[in-house]
Amino acid sequence: MASLLHLDSSANRSDDSVSRELTSLFADTWRAAHGPTGECGRYRYVYRDLAADPVRPLDTAYCTLGRRLERNGLPPLADVGTWIRSPAEEREWALTRSLIAGLLAADTVVIGAPMYNFSVSALLKAWIDRVGFPGVFTDPDTGASLLRATNVVVIATRGGAYGPGTPREAWDFQTPYLRTYFGKQGVTEENIHFVSVEMTMAGVVPHLAHQQSSAADSLASARAEVTALAATVGRSASRTAV
Repeated sequence: MASLLHLDSSANRSDDSVSRELTSLFADTWRAAHGPTGECGRYRYVYRDLAADPVRPLDTAYCTLGRRLERNGLPPLADVGTWIRSPAEEREWALTRSLIAGLLAADTVVIGAPMYNFSVSALLKAWIDRVGFPGVFTDPDTGASLLRATNVVVIATRGGAYGPGTPREAWDFQTPYLRTYFGKQGVTEENIHFVSVEMTMAGVVPHLAHQQSSAADSLASARAEVTALAATVGRSASRTAV
């Protein structure tokens, strides 16, 4: 069964959020491409708004449990519970395990990732920190990543221009960070997709007003790219499930 995990991380929950508009477009197109669920159960869709339902930051118990596992050779995901030594660790693992399970269950993940201060939002970073628990994405039998077949689609929105060839290209710590993070977790390069929208603040900030045409072109291009990706990414999983 094909499965989509849809994450929004913009603090702006209004209709003005470009990242939310585009992740919603992706999800709607993806679901239409995979057909109705009905009794056939042809796909599974899970949505989490990280602003409305934020992930709790890590604490000492998370770190203590993680270090204990690293000292003991990183036991597989199924065995983590046997290494818990306190109620605090139990609580932390319960929060963490559910997020890891959600990621592992998804064939495709679409993430709305607006640029905040040249990187990702704290809301998204909290999710990243928690699911990045030591060793949980490694297949205990083969050593391969359990995410090697997962498709990750990142909708990266930026108030200014940070794309290739722009004066601020080197200030983009958002795209390289996410590419490195998911690559480190085992998502293959060909399965990591970025759709970027530039100059989203052109209609708001007076000194960027002359960039409104460029901003409109960037958004139109992103909408087309999102629609095309959503119609094709993960289709093999859907065909297998039918």
